[in-house]
Amino acid sequence: MNCRLPFTLSPALGRQLVLPAAAVLALVTGLVGSRLGVALGGMLVGLPVVALSLYVLFQYPRVGVVAFIVYCFLVMTINRHLKGAPFGLGMDGLLILLWLAVVFHRSRQVVQWSRINNDLCKLGLAWFIITLLEIGNPAGASVVGWYYEMRGTTFYWALSVPLVMLLFYRAQDLKLFLTLVIFFSVAGSLYGLKQKTFGPDAAEQLWLDMGAAKTHILFGVLRVFSYYSEAAQFGASQAHIAVLCLVLALGPFAWWKRVAFGLASALNLEGMLISGTRGAMFVLIAGVFMYLVLSKQVKVLILGSALAAGAFGGLKYTTIGNDNPSVARMRTSLDPNDPSLQVRLRNQAKLREYLGPRPFGGGVGVIGMWGEKYNADKYLSTVAPDSYFVKVWAMYGLVGFLIWFGMMLYILGKSAGIIWKTRNPRLRQKLLALTCGYTGILMGSYGNEVINQMPSAMIVYFGWAFVFLGPSLDKEALGASPAAGLAGAAPLPAPLPGRAMPLPVLA
Repeated sequence: MNCRLPFTLSPALGRQLVLPAAAVLALVTGLVGSRLGVALGGMLVGLPVVALSLYVLFQYPRVGVVAFIVYCFLVMTINRHLKGAPFGLGMDGLLILLWLAVVFHRSRQVVQWSRINNDLCKLGLAWFIITLLEIGNPAGASVVGWYYEMRGTTFYWALSVPLVMLLFYRAQDLKLFLTLVIFFSVAGSLYGLKQKTFGPDAAEQLWLDMGAAKTHILFGVLRVFSYYSEAAQFGASQAHIAVLCLVLALGPFAWWKRVAFGLASALNLEGMLISGTRGAMFVLIAGVFMYLVLSKQVKVLILGSALAAGAFGGLKYTTIGNDNPSVARMRTSLDPNDPSLQVRLRNQAKLREYLGPRPFGGGVGVIGMWGEKYNADKYLSTVAPDSYFVKVWAMYGLVGFLIWFGMMLYILGKSAGIIWKTRNPRLRQKLLALTCGYTGILMGSYGNEVINQMPSAMIVYFGWAFVFLGPSLDKEALGASPAAGLAGAAPLPAPLPGRAMPLPVLA
């Protein structure tokens, strides 16, 4: 499949399209500013910045991909410190603008839509269609709640994965992605240590005082959340990147890179511990186990399994380290009589009874935070899902859950097959790290809502895209054309905007 756009655009027209887009954005900015009481002078200063940003985005859409990665890490702390505007919707707007930039790009080269003719993009489209059909669920959930919930559930998957394959598909892009993810995760660890040592700042303390303290201050000890949305996401994301860096540290890279990856893994592990997120431990366990399996080294698998069993036994059957609040809290995750676990089991029993005659669930957005806000009249909004698995089951029913979980396992299995066929050892290790991290996040989502929250969702979705790009990246690494397509696709032009940005990379 090698499709051409049904029309051609001159560079002049591409530049002209920026002006109406800037005008629309300026109007929206003005409306928001008027609601917030922003001075006209400040808005006049900001509008040229908006226009310039749009111009750069439409001229160099790859810059927008980098901006999206960074924004996914920082959006929650921006929202916490700058009240009054829906900064979370900025992710949606940036993705839509990126798609417009791709379609209306000034390059004379034809966009190679064949790059997104693959299983991963088709699965994303299929899940998006299923989510659209859930609007008609007889339970009658709010459409507004559906919109806010479906963003992390399917919208970002359906839009971001094809963008990676169209704009960000070369080996140097994978290096840049890993560099950004590791940098901001390590920075998150350091910020978390600052938060633990010196306490939260004024905006963070206000957030705690408005209700978050109930789940973030336990027995007088702060569950560190860094600049993430909350402690559960911080802990799971830290465990995710700890696994990713650990796998890279064991790869065939220069010694100083392996040392850097090892230090990054240790810092992220400390971040996981100070978050007090018990479910994050399963992210770590599942990710490391997947590495042992996919490495296809029997001796390493046996040794790693023995060490894991020893660590499990030490946590479950001893009291070693109980003087450390983080270790003590992690130990409770292995206690079958833990009060929190018992509450979750009772909630699941309620859902099992309610969903028995409802194979398609209660509708997207009917449970959890958006359920409480937009579907308060529905029974499911009164039950805490705790687990993302449970949330999918409640929203989509048993039928939808089986479809979703089947997709997750298919992506995992396909990723394993791609890794085993990758011949370049450095590339194979990077794809292995991404797949092990995804495995950990998937299993961690059984205990918490993780895979649908930022930045974990972005890292997983981008990671999927790079793994499925593995065959073309392998050809590039072995000396084939950098534009080689997926699994025998036609040769491709250089990625938009036609030249790579000289940005630093770690791996």
